[in-house]
Amino acid sequence: MTVKHTHAIQGKSVAAGRDTIIQVLISAQEGPNFAMRKFSMQPGGGMPRHTNTVEHEQYVLRGQASITIGDETHQVQTGDVVFIPANVAHSYDNTGDEPFEFLCLIPNQEDRITIVNEAAC
Repeated sequence: MTVKHTHAIQGKSVAAGRDTIIQVLISAQEGPNFAMRKFSMQPGGGMPRHTNTVEHEQYVLRGQASITIGDETHQVQTGDVVFIPANVAHSYDNTGDEPFEFLCLIPNQEDRITIVNEAAC
């Protein structure tokens, strides 16, 4: 069993993201079935269109953003819940004037991330 505070967990910049930090709250080594991450995007920040080989379950903690999942764009805000199926292209853009923060749970399976070439769409 692990108990810790998010302030004690170091954040790392998301390589392909803009002004986006990830904190791994519960790693695959700590949880037998799922990992929990927290993402924080500054105003104007986001992540490009990409796919993952695992599904995502997300809960918006703070702020607002535009999330494109497949061909649909959704405006999300504090309290919204988002499900992104495996292998479906998605992207994020913080559209607010405060940080956009969300929890993201994923199964403990190999996750390959592929940036989608916008020119090919």
